Amino acid sequence: MDIGVVLQCTPPAARVVELARLAETHGFSHVWTFDSHLLWQEPYVIHSQILAATRKVVVGPMVTNPTTRDWTVTASTFATLNDMFGNRTLCGIGRGDSAVRTLGGKPATLATLRESVEVIRELGNGRSARVGDSVVRLPWAAESRLEVWVAGYGPRVLDLAGAVADGFILQLADPDITAWTIARVRAAAERVGRDPATVRICTAAPAYVTDGSDAMLAHARQQCRWFGAMVGNHVADIVAKYGTGTDIPAALTDYIQGRQGYDYNQHGRAGNVHAEFVPDAIVDRFCLLGTPDDQLARLRELEQLGVDQFAVYLQHDAKTATLEAYGESVLPCLAQPVIATEAVD
Repeated sequence: MDIGVVLQCTPPAARVVELARLAETHGFSHVWTFDSHLLWQEPYVIHSQILAATRKVVVGPMVTNPTTRDWTVTASTFATLNDMFGNRTLCGIGRGDSAVRTLGGKPATLATLRESVEVIRELGNGRSARVGDSVVRLPWAAESRLEVWVAGYGPRVLDLAGAVADGFILQLADPDITAWTIARVRAAAERVGRDPATVRICTAAPAYVTDGSDAMLAHARQQCRWFGAMVGNHVADIVAKYGTGTDIPAALTDYIQGRQGYDYNQHGRAGNVHAEFVPDAIVDRFCLLGTPDDQLARLRELEQLGVDQFAVYLQHDAKTATLEAYGESVLPCLAQPVIATEAVD
């Protein structure tokens, strides 16, 4: 399993670049960033600096959208970075949340998302794509290679990911919900004649490494409670569309009953005042909290479900400590094969 990190483009940008460099030093494979140009600094400018400061990590947005970003410009940006730094980019994309809603807009339709995936991927791989009535190509991008991974929670987005995406991004780490989403994505891939194994799976959530004490666990929960509120913001849309009592896991929908609103000015921020409705049990299930052994146990569980990458959201007060703990105590163990032992009578 690959281990990535998700960074917020909060000023100063130099700090974001330094965290990315440190992540690579500790063995992380991917560096993702938020993409909300009104809330934080411009990610693609920062991506260029991250790629220049590192040697191997793959860099991309978690996630961009097809509304505030022109598809051809997005493809050109990735192809340019690939030309400069050697095919080390990855495009994560969704219908749009904070980048769109801060402008008073709405998430893109599934049809728009699907079309954007195909256009960005074709252009980003040096091929021609139809945009409206025109067929266009980046004539200088023949050597560029780009995968496009789709993020989402709802059944129709999962179906879309299985049908057309190179990978699927689930922004939470609950094993039961992860199992449901993977099954849905793989079934969708099979229906269109794809090999389900070719669709890569990434789960992403905050990880906070503790010393095993109750006091530190309580602190970790408070630092990561914002994530449940962020997920709840997406889930509210799903409940509004599909209602409850469907095949969507109750574990994903029930907890938002106490949700009363959301302020994007506190999006992705520890101490978010709109996160108080999120119970401890949800924080524990959606995030990875605990000792290195606790972290490893959950990662192994996700790996067994078919997860190819876990990406650590690093929006809390222990950024450097988390990278160090993973580099020293989690990643080396994760790289070792699990050896089955026989029961002794």
